[in-house]
Amino acid sequence: MFSGRLVSGDFKNVRHYRDVTQFTRILLWTLVAGLGLPDWASGQEDDRPVNFVEDVTNAGTSAAAFLEIGVGGRAQAMGNAGVALAHDASSMFWNPAAASALEGSILVSFDHTAWFANSQLDYVAAVLDLPRIGVVGISVLNFQIVDQAPVRTILQPEGTGEFYSASDLALSLTYAARLTPRFMVGISGKIIQETLWNEQARAFAFDLGMTYHTNLPGLSVAAGLANFGTGMRLEGRDLRRPFDDDPRNFSNDKLNVNLQTDTFSLPLLFRFGIAYQVEASLHQMTFAADVLHPSDNSESVNAGLEYTFIDVVSFRAGLASYFEKDRTGGYTFGMGLHHELLGKLGITVDYAYATWGVLNATHRFTVTLARP
Repeated sequence: MFSGRLVSGDFKNVRHYRDVTQFTRILLWTLVAGLGLPDWASGQEDDRPVNFVEDVTNAGTSAAAFLEIGVGGRAQAMGNAGVALAHDASSMFWNPAAASALEGSILVSFDHTAWFANSQLDYVAAVLDLPRIGVVGISVLNFQIVDQAPVRTILQPEGTGEFYSASDLALSLTYAARLTPRFMVGISGKIIQETLWNEQARAFAFDLGMTYHTNLPGLSVAAGLANFGTGMRLEGRDLRRPFDDDPRNFSNDKLNVNLQTDTFSLPLLFRFGIAYQVEASLHQMTFAADVLHPSDNSESVNAGLEYTFIDVVSFRAGLASYFEKDRTGGYTFGMGLHHELLGKLGITVDYAYATWGVLNATHRFTVTLARP
């Protein structure tokens, strides 16, 4: 029967229970504080946005993007795998050293590409073989984006009576030489200009290249570094603005100042490629592949295959920008025709068709004249 009295042993049990309960609370609070210590100790919160992404490329961060389009119907039809191919004067675009591997004392190539949004890319190149000196080449690359479009404003949506144009231009001078019968090197110096109405940006750049024909018949390896040069910054009269340095005292409020735009780098690009050619009687097969490491995009691979019958007609197919993140380029196709006129002048016509996903397909034509 419970008497209502507590003996000394009961006091000890209650005190022990309180001590255990207090110890448990302290332990729990310590664990909670420990889990949150990093944020409390730093005194800072994670202010990154919810959609923060670290794995991004540098796409769209370079100037003169037209330098990455490419030229030449054969290279385009083979997936833009052109660094190890030597076909016509447009080969200098992919690898300056390829000029030493071209057949003929004089070659002239004309290239036209119908690009996106009614823009046009035109390329003209000539190569001259100088005995005991080397090979000299010159080329002009012109990208016409907008030609004489009307200037429209909010107050004058039908046009102000003025017209503007936007275009890009690159002038190149190339020198190539054979250091050994199998090893060739080349260098190109070029002037690059971008024009947007009354504003212009200019840069100077170099292309370096090498080609090596291995001991295995038909196998060549090549490498090239393109667009190594200065940055580009727009300058022109439309960047001049009136400025009032002291609006409180009504002084001269028509001071002319120039707005300074940012400088953007050129699309530096390293290419490494191989080309393997197999001949059998009247037939010839050529495989080419390039690995690209650009400064303004992710790494990618271009590859293509060509079949030629009796050195007259060629059929080509390729895959461009494989492994490139968010790529739009895809499959390429094309063909080529070659004819000799009285054994004194060779004429080659190449055509290339390239798919671009959600964008329209592109068409390219190249005509080359070669003199033995």
